[in-house]
Amino acid sequence: MTAEFDELHPALRYHIVSTLGWTDLRPTQAEAVAPVMAGENVLLLAPTAGGKTEAAVFPLLSRVAAQGWHGLSVLYVCPLKALLNNLAPRLERYAGFLGMRVGLWHGDIGEPARRRMLHDPPEILLTTPESIEAMMISARIEHDQFLHNLQTVVVDELHAFAGDDRGWHLMFLLARLERLTGRPLQRIGLTATVGNPSELLSWFSMRREGRVVGLSSPTTSGDVTVDHVGSINNAVTLIARLHRGERRLVFADSRTRVEEIAAGLRAAGVKTYASHASLSLDERRQAESAFAEEPDCVIVATSTLELGLDVGDLDRVIQVGAPPGVASFLQRMGRTGRRSGATRNCLFLATDDEELLVSLALTTLWREGKIDSIVPPAQPAHLFAQQVMALALQLHGVPWPDIGVWLGDVAHAVPETDRAAIVTHMLETGILAEDAGVLGLGGKGEAEFGRRHFSDLVAAFSEPLLLLVRHGSVDLGTVHPASLVRVRTGEPTVLSLAGRSWKVTDVNWRTRFVAVVPYDSGGRSRWLGSSRAMSEAICRAIERIVVGAEPACRLSRRAEAALALIRDQLAFVNTETLPVVASANGRIVIWTFAGGAATASIAAGLTVQRLPVTGSDDLTITLRSKDLDSVAKALRNIDPSSIHPRLPDDLATALKFGLCLPPEIIGSVLMARTSDTASVAATLRRELRLISVPEQVGGDKRL
Repeated sequence: MTAEFDELHPALRYHIVSTLGWTDLRPTQAEAVAPVMAGENVLLLAPTAGGKTEAAVFPLLSRVAAQGWHGLSVLYVCPLKALLNNLAPRLERYAGFLGMRVGLWHGDIGEPARRRMLHDPPEILLTTPESIEAMMISARIEHDQFLHNLQTVVVDELHAFAGDDRGWHLMFLLARLERLTGRPLQRIGLTATVGNPSELLSWFSMRREGRVVGLSSPTTSGDVTVDHVGSINNAVTLIARLHRGERRLVFADSRTRVEEIAAGLRAAGVKTYASHASLSLDERRQAESAFAEEPDCVIVATSTLELGLDVGDLDRVIQVGAPPGVASFLQRMGRTGRRSGATRNCLFLATDDEELLVSLALTTLWREGKIDSIVPPAQPAHLFAQQVMALALQLHGVPWPDIGVWLGDVAHAVPETDRAAIVTHMLETGILAEDAGVLGLGGKGEAEFGRRHFSDLVAAFSEPLLLLVRHGSVDLGTVHPASLVRVRTGEPTVLSLAGRSWKVTDVNWRTRFVAVVPYDSGGRSRWLGSSRAMSEAICRAIERIVVGAEPACRLSRRAEAALALIRDQLAFVNTETLPVVASANGRIVIWTFAGGAATASIAAGLTVQRLPVTGSDDLTITLRSKDLDSVAKALRNIDPSSIHPRLPDDLATALKFGLCLPPEIIGSVLMARTSDTASVAATLRRELRLISVPEQVGGDKRL
């Protein structure tokens, strides 16, 4: 045993060896012992099944026992209720080794169980940020007594929080908990490998001292193959025929696609289960439990099974389409290769050219050791407004000067002048009311956010800013707001989803809903349209693949043939110039390979100059024009610092809690979150390459 093992509590050491049958700690677990027991802020990095939970919990239990903490001492926060349910039995067992208890508190936990915990708190409580918020604002809970002894907060799957507004919501809650307890809380974050661990720790700890523990670079070993199957039906046929007798986890990045694949596999006689957020909790539990016990079956899932849920020992991971980034790919592939002698593996099944190129780009970045950086969204002004209302409920009225005291350094993510303007706006609009300097909810605040016992106030958006596209009752997928590029007056906005073109008939920014109808675009098909804005890093990797970089994985014969055809079609692409391609059918395509946000910004810059932009995606901008010179002149006239994608016409409904913000602050938040000035500048610095082709090369993106 290592020297670090000897630092753990004697009873815990006994059970690790005798009950769990471990011969030693893993390297990350050993490295975590000293800083966790010393009360340091820690960011623990490890791949899927890398033992992060034990790395945090073993020394933390030892610390609780050694220091004689009583009452609720540790909050263990997860992004999903399903993950909490999955973790609870394991943590109850570990805590039981030392005579401690673990409680579970989320929306599915009944009132009797909650009352028991309030009367006799466990040492460790598993919960979500939304449940913490509900505790803090509840008039039925003496939260200052229940939470007063809190010492440490563990945040599992920290990367899943930090990339969106749930991360800011959690950070505000931690500031309020520290004010409530009167002490800085030890913060322990558990995460998959990320590209910027030091920056993530600095944000999580609010720039206090801390330590990164674990591997900071991804493991680049694994058996990865990419196939080009051309359709979902073909993917289903291949999955049904491959790897019979093995347990296969199939990822698909939409609920519609999950259901389509699952139905097809069942019809082919394959024992199949499904897991996604729209299924009931009981159905998901039954599916995941049955899958873990079946030796020959398939479970088809969205990203819900990407996180730390234990669904048993897998043989294969199959990805239909492409995940959103390298980190997501690593999480998914990390579900395999856990048995001794087994190899991590992933089979990509691309249903079109876009998915093929994205899959190749992700595997290339992975082999190069490049992984996504997790960057919290800019300017969480709407979350500041939400917190002001939550404090008014928690404290039964909050004096204006006390807002900063309760929210601490986290509030500095919003400029001071904006904070003052937000509170003033909320007072002027009746969302807040003031009595002798004390702020409470006003009539409009009660009406807008008081429904269902303020449940609307508890939850921040848990996704990036995406819009759901629906035709009738059929969900087609989601798009980034950058997809809704403003076109010339009189011309419709046309999206490409599900292999077809769709005309936008209505956009509801408040509900994030886009209504569409089929659209006859004269045979034009957006070749590389995407349901989400890809990063510049992925798009530049796609560009390198198109130019001739060797894929960092095995390719099927179909994939090799498809890639060769793409390279032939885009022979004008290189990694140094900006191709502007005019075709005989009156269209010009600018091949930016800059990512969705940057491309939408450039498209907006061209539209301002009255050029007839008809659309943009992650890699291209399309115009209805034959005049290469005017397009080139307009590109040279764009100032990267002054352009951004189109903003919603109704700013007040573009963000949750947007009603609480002055319009100019909403615009500032949206511009900060949808723009990529650096990528725009890098793209426009490239030398323009003007190309005229006799066929439909650049205009339609197909040859």
